[in-house]
Amino acid sequence: MLPGLGTKFKNIVEVISKPRQEFQSPEYADLALPKAPAIMVGDEVVVAGQDIDEEELGLVVKQKLQSAYKGEV
Repeated sequence: MLPGLGTKFKNIVEVISKPRQEFQSPEYADLALPKAPAIMVGDEVVVAGQDIDEEELGLVVKQKLQSAYKGEV
């Protein structure tokens, strides 16, 4: 799903994959990031701990990009 969105929006998609134990560590908790699995667009947590429809994710990405081009981000 994510590589397809990166192509659609001509943007870089960064996928961070780590072992479950690392996401459950105290060091990870100190980062104040969402619990995995999660999808963030910029600094906004779009979904955490569940799946998201590709179309819904595409809308969030589109809104974020439109805001960035307007200088709102």
